[in-house]
Amino acid sequence: MRIAYLDCATGIAGDMTLAALIDAGVDPQAIRRGIDSLGLKGVKVKIESVMRCGFRATHVKIEHPEQHAHRHLSDIVELIDGASELTDSQRLIAKSIFEAVAEAEAKVHGSTIEEIHFHEVGAIDSIVDIVGVAIGFDLLQVDRIVAGRVPTGRGTVHIAHGACPVPTPGTAELLKGIPLVDVPIEAELTTPTGAAILKVLVDDFEPIPPMTIDAIGYGAGTRDFPGRANVLRLLVGEGQIPEETDYVALLETNLDDVTGEIIGYTKQRLLAEGALDVFTTSIQMKKDRPGILLSVLCEPSRVAEFESILFQETGTFGIRRQRLERSIRRREELSLDSEEWGTVKGKLGYREGEAVAFKPEYDACAKIAREQQIPLRDVYRALEAWFESEAEHGHDHDHDHGDCGDDCGHEHDHDHSHDHSHDHDHSHDHSHDHSHDHDHSHDDHRN
Repeated sequence: MRIAYLDCATGIAGDMTLAALIDAGVDPQAIRRGIDSLGLKGVKVKIESVMRCGFRATHVKIEHPEQHAHRHLSDIVELIDGASELTDSQRLIAKSIFEAVAEAEAKVHGSTIEEIHFHEVGAIDSIVDIVGVAIGFDLLQVDRIVAGRVPTGRGTVHIAHGACPVPTPGTAELLKGIPLVDVPIEAELTTPTGAAILKVLVDDFEPIPPMTIDAIGYGAGTRDFPGRANVLRLLVGEGQIPEETDYVALLETNLDDVTGEIIGYTKQRLLAEGALDVFTTSIQMKKDRPGILLSVLCEPSRVAEFESILFQETGTFGIRRQRLERSIRRREELSLDSEEWGTVKGKLGYREGEAVAFKPEYDACAKIAREQQIPLRDVYRALEAWFESEAEHGHDHDHDHGDCGDDCGHEHDHDHSHDHSHDHDHSHDHSHDHSHDHDHSHDDHRN
C-alpha cells in the first residue's frame, strides 16, 4: 500500500501543499499544463527553492493580473469542466474541495452553496492552488493519505466580513472532526483551502503509520516564523499492512427515483470495470418512500472512477464514502481430484498460515449437479468432505501458489474476482458539508 503522510507542523495552505507535491517529485510541467487549460489569462506558476529557518523547501507563487471578480461555485465548476488537460479524477478532486468550501461557508452565513460567492478561495491564486493539488495527488498515485494533528494558529485576521479570531468561522467548520493541536504562533496557520484539502483527501488523522519512505517533499509557507520552519512536510512511501488485513473503500448512495433496470445496469457496469463488489439493500427513505441503497466496494485508489460511474448512471446528488479496514483470508487456486467427479477447481483458504477451508467453484459444482441430477448443496458438501478426508491423510493437491492478488477476500457466486486490492484516489469524496465564502484580506497562502 502506497501512503502519503502530511506533517502539518506549522499548518497547511493550498500553496504549501502544491509546493510539497512538486518537491516530492510530482512533474511540475504536468501541473502547469492542467492549470493552463483552465483558460485563466496571464497566469504563471513560479516555482523556486527557498530557506525557512535554515531548511530548504520549495515555494510556489501564482503570478496573475489584478482581478476583482467574486466567483460562485457554478463559475468555478464551469472552469474546471472546461479544462481539457484535466482527467475525470482530477476534476472530481478539485470540485470536491471547492464544494467543501462552499458548504462550510453556506452554513456559517446561513445561505446555500448556489448563492455563496467566494472571496479569497475564489481568487485566481486559490483556484490554481486547488486544481494543482488535485492534479498532484492524482499523479502521486497513493492508496492512503494520512495527516497528523493540525495547528490553526492564534490571534485575529481581517477578512471581508471584518476582524475574526483564528480559526475563522469557515475554516473552523471545515476542521470539524479533525484533531487539532496548539502551536503558539500569532498567525493563521491553516487556511480555508488547507482545511478543505484535509477534509476531502485525508483518510485518517494519526501519527506516522508504519511505512518505508521513498520521497519527501517540503512545501514552504510565505512567512518566516522565528525559531520554527514554516514548511509542510509530505512523506511518501510503502506502508506495511498487517498480514491478512487490507483496506477497501465503500461508496453508498440512496436511490428512490430510478428504475430497477438502471440499477441493474449500473451494477453490471461497476463490476465489469473492476469493482470488488456491488450490492443493493431495500430501505425506507424520507416521507416513507421505498428506496434502494446501492453499495460499492472498490480499491481506495479507484474511488473517483467509480463515483463518476455512479453519478453518470444514476443521477444521484450525493455519494457517501468510507474507508474500511478488512480482515481477509489468504487464498490460492486448488485443483481437487475427487473420487466421483474427477478434477474440480476451487479455492483454498488460509488462516494464520494454515489451510482451513476449501470452496469449490460454483460453475464446476453446478455442472456436476446438472449432469448427475443431484442437489447443488449435496455436491458442495461432498467435495468439502472429500477435501477434508484427503487433508487428514496428507494427500497433496495441485496448488497455484501465485499471488492471490485481487481474489483475496470474500467469495462471490459470480464471475468477478472482487476482492481485494487497494484504494486511493484519493481522489476521495467525503460527503462534505463544508464551504467557503472565505474572506481573508491576504491571499490564501498566508501561511
